[in-house]
Amino acid sequence: MKLNEEQENRIETFVDEQGLKLTSLRDDILDHLCCVVESDLKTGKTFDQSLKDAVLDLAPNGLIDLERKTFFLLNSKRILMMKKLMYLIGFIGALALTTGVVFKILWYPGANMLLMTGFLILLLLFVPMVTIDRYKVAIAKNLSERLKIILGCISAVIVGLAGLFKVMHWMGAEFLLLAGGLIFAVGYLPFLFFTMYKKSLV
Repeated sequence: MKLNEEQENRIETFVDEQGLKLTSLRDDILDHLCCVVESDLKTGKTFDQSLKDAVLDLAPNGLIDLERKTFFLLNSKRILMMKKLMYLIGFIGALALTTGVVFKILWYPGANMLLMTGFLILLLLFVPMVTIDRYKVAIAKNLSERLKIILGCISAVIVGLAGLFKVMHWMGAEFLLLAGGLIFAVGYLPFLFFTMYKKSLV
């Protein structure tokens, strides 16, 4: 049974409502869904059921997730290079911070510089890069998951800066610690336990 104009328009409207940004992928998905639905209608299925089954078979986690995976495949070399850079930055920051702590305990010169360097690399480069990476993965998920990632990053950076200020005996450490702790307790934790609760119901 061939699709009529109204059915084709409904499929096109459904695909457009998903907010796909890759035009070529959008056209391929539209063509695929039309073909599968048309084939299923011949078996006696209703249009709505055929469309639902076709979408679930093509993209169980949604069309946005399919677009994200397609984008990764198209840009896998660049993304892998960025991930290598991200973890290299994290390693350098952690190494500098660990060395700075050891130097501080042993009263070696250069301890403060290493501590500052390690803290700043981790807090201002590595943590935001990890957050952006995690946010891209969660962009197709619900708002609570995205807010959890953002608030977790903000609280981690502020608490980390509070630790740096405390170690360096700078003013404002208490204020930063209170602000970071408040964001963590009131902002991050509710979203964390809410998502854990939702997963426990599945």
